[in-house]
Amino acid sequence: MYGVVTRNADDVSIGEFDRGFYEVKDVTGRAAEPIANAVNMVSCFGDTAAADDDSGLVPVDDRGLPASRDRTEFEWTHICPTHPEYRRGLLEMVEDCAAVAPDVRLDDVGFPREGYCRCERCERLFDESDHDEWAGWRAATITDFVAAAADRVSGRTYLSVHPDPYPGHLRTRSGIAVDAVADHVDEFVVPIYDTEYATTYWLETIVRGFRSRLGGDYDVHGAPPETPVSVELYAADVDVDALIEATEAVEPYAKDVLFGYEAANAAAALRRRDADARGGEVHRPE
Repeated sequence: MYGVVTRNADDVSIGEFDRGFYEVKDVTGRAAEPIANAVNMVSCFGDTAAADDDSGLVPVDDRGLPASRDRTEFEWTHICPTHPEYRRGLLEMVEDCAAVAPDVRLDDVGFPREGYCRCERCERLFDESDHDEWAGWRAATITDFVAAAADRVSGRTYLSVHPDPYPGHLRTRSGIAVDAVADHVDEFVVPIYDTEYATTYWLETIVRGFRSRLGGDYDVHGAPPETPVSVELYAADVDVDALIEATEAVEPYAKDVLFGYEAANAAAALRRRDADARGGEVHRPE
């Protein structure tokens, strides 16, 4: 199955796509009303606009450095996952999305990186918890949020994760304990973005790694993963032939292939691929 990820509501109805994913809230803080004919997406703990209005929302490390877009390691400004009012607002947004369409995708879930967050609230909550290990407390915090969000979704709950299938890395990086959150979500989505896709072996490596990490056989013809994994490719200004090659690299290992942020280019790639597959007999004059 093929899907489109978009900020344009009209894109979800394009015939080449079996499913549309519509951004209700993105990392800039831009918000839109959910729509009925799509999987509505919520960028959870990325929100530059909210952080610009209230710096107290921004996670800090043990040196007091914020996880903000003006630092080279961050492309947007993050929000601390333990901020109670912001968390409450996110869950209300998820509930609003699920009231319009049953399926919801959670994006940008987790702490910004390893080392976050060391704000006074996080330090206090850790001290008050039953956890002896900081990493364990972070993972429990994120799992609790995912569980609370999924409880508000009547259909499928999708969770986007950073493209690193190595065991333990997501837990260390962002607090996502894969096995724990898998109990609450129906499908993982792995965005694997490039502007050229000049080579594709690394795409196969990543998605096959997730297939194995989630309990699937290494053999593509063997048992599938216990929780499905889909891949999201970047389609904006990517050469159509390169996008086709990227699709063919990940498709054997992924449940679905999604295309982000240029529906027309993705649709063109799918049409060309379909035409190439049909082929046909070539007739030449005698």
